[in-house]
Amino acid sequence: MRKKTIITAALTGAGDTTAKSQHVPVTPKEIADSAIEAAKAGAAIAHIHVRDPETSGISHDVELFREVVERIREQETDVVINITSGGGGDFVPSLETPERGGPGTDIQTPAERHEPVEELLPELCTLDCGSLNFGDEVYLGPAPWLREQAKLIQASGVKPELECFDTGHLRMANQLVKEGLIDGDPIYQFCLGIPWGAEADAETMIYMRNHIPQNAHWSAFGIGRMQLPMVAQAALLGGNVRVGLEDNLYLEKGVLGTNAQLVDKAVNLLGGLGIEPMTPVEAREELSLKTPC
Repeated sequence: MRKKTIITAALTGAGDTTAKSQHVPVTPKEIADSAIEAAKAGAAIAHIHVRDPETSGISHDVELFREVVERIREQETDVVINITSGGGGDFVPSLETPERGGPGTDIQTPAERHEPVEELLPELCTLDCGSLNFGDEVYLGPAPWLREQAKLIQASGVKPELECFDTGHLRMANQLVKEGLIDGDPIYQFCLGIPWGAEADAETMIYMRNHIPQNAHWSAFGIGRMQLPMVAQAALLGGNVRVGLEDNLYLEKGVLGTNAQLVDKAVNLLGGLGIEPMTPVEAREELSLKTPC
């Protein structure tokens, strides 16, 4: 069993969670402050989405990403920055006109999804590796689009984190690696428990771990009440972990938490297993990341 692991804090996401918890950060300052607090609690990586400060809804505004990144980099806390490039994939079909997206549809091209990464050059960015029945909508990630986005990320020099919400996504991620579209040792994230993707259980995690390249790094997370059980399971299986308000709002039943509190709870859980969180410096070395300018 590993003695250290990397903790990622997924700070805000794009879901309709702000009405459910006052702790979900919305403005660039709130998101940056939450990243810094999570890092001080033990997170080595901050995974960043941005939201419209007026509506709290999903946003792809590069300038909002820029403000978050600049605010984080101005601080002494040396957290690894991981920007989402999975926005603009939501398709909500209309029964009346199924060939068109209904209300809630938000589709971007690969180049548009890549724009914040190209502009800001974080150390990491996500790459969602396929389409999925994501709750009541469809997340669209056609194979040609994924190849195009992988090429854009590769050209930027940013390291992609290959997000796998199901076993088919795992196959697609492996294919991108085989085709030479992922440089160096690949990084996989197993995204478990999201309706209607892979289950958040040990059997599924072990299967996914056993079907990635030998030189790959991997992390896993569960949503809702499965967040902490998947932290323990991933760490015991030799992987890295993720917590945060993107995936779960609660410290325990009925008790809302902050990102820093969720990270602290994960640190304590891991400590009971004899596992320490890596520092950002250690995480960069482990994942072969470029040191930020």
